[in-house]
Amino acid sequence: MQTQGPLKGVKIVEFVGLGPAPFAAMLLSDMGADVIRIDRPGAFGTGAADVLARGRRSVALNLKDEGDQEKCRALVSKADILLEGYRPGVMERLGFGPDDMFQLNPALVYGRMTGWGQFGPLAHAAGHDINYISLSGALGAIGTEQTPVAPLNLVGDFGGGALYLAMGVLAALHHARASGQGQVVDAAIVDGSASLMASQYQLMALGLWKPDRASNLLDGAAHFYAIYECADGRHISLGPLEPEFYALFCEKAGIDAQALPADWSGKNWEQGKAEFEALFKQRTRDEWCELLEGTDACFAPVLTYEEAHAHPHMVERGTFQTVEGVVQPAPAPRFSATPSAIQRAAGQPGADTGEVLRDWGVEP
Repeated sequence: MQTQGPLKGVKIVEFVGLGPAPFAAMLLSDMGADVIRIDRPGAFGTGAADVLARGRRSVALNLKDEGDQEKCRALVSKADILLEGYRPGVMERLGFGPDDMFQLNPALVYGRMTGWGQFGPLAHAAGHDINYISLSGALGAIGTEQTPVAPLNLVGDFGGGALYLAMGVLAALHHARASGQGQVVDAAIVDGSASLMASQYQLMALGLWKPDRASNLLDGAAHFYAIYECADGRHISLGPLEPEFYALFCEKAGIDAQALPADWSGKNWEQGKAEFEALFKQRTRDEWCELLEGTDACFAPVLTYEEAHAHPHMVERGTFQTVEGVVQPAPAPRFSATPSAIQRAAGQPGADTGEVLRDWGVEP
């Protein structure tokens, strides 16, 4: 299969799971890695609509069948990275745990994606994104004064999970190529989502962050870093933290910046919120865009999915692409010398079994 991107030539075997592990595999595929998905025979697929499965070929193998087990081991023996997202112990029971795979391939990077981690009192319990970010403290910091608000599954599954898995296996691959020694990468969402809060821990250590939700500079309490409803019921985001940017916003909005300063200490925040709420309801969202968008006022409209696809900035950058009629995010980040690409739309599970076995030199 012809691929492009900075990871061209890297071979990855992905044991198909849900959520963060497939997203990490998608990112690595976008960067040019040859990622092979191990699917169950007869598994159902949604084709091009399965965005998280894009870019990869699929092999259907029954891991309880001795012949298919041998094929799978042969693929792993030729891989640089293995990705799996099952509960601790599942891969070991299937005969594909790290110890077995390192005997086949000592330089293998073995990436493991879980919510609770490979060890700890909760390691074997079921859970989902919302549970993991609850335990890490991330969810407790997000929301209104009255209640936490689930931030989709971005903070846990994808931010604290998949991105840390992708970063971890690439770091381990660098080590493996230098030393010939593989290793296990234990990517746990509780760890990753806690890591994402490093900035808040820094601010707390400096005495600049309160433990109470919706009472801090960056959690919606400050009138100059918040979301406001406009006259048409749509919303805008405002964030002029720096004095010069705040002064510019006030000038354009017709506000006396001296009478309502952007004080980081919390002084006048409640008064500011009340005045800004009334201010933004005087115009529609598009009218505010005409006045402020593209200036240093640190302003942006809050867009729907459809509006984001069509925004001129996103269109010019090609931030979204359409593949076989399915709109989806383009690969990120961008590389100047080895650009990434959506290698192909997702196919049906098992559709590429023969081709992959031939390409990877495994006897069919």
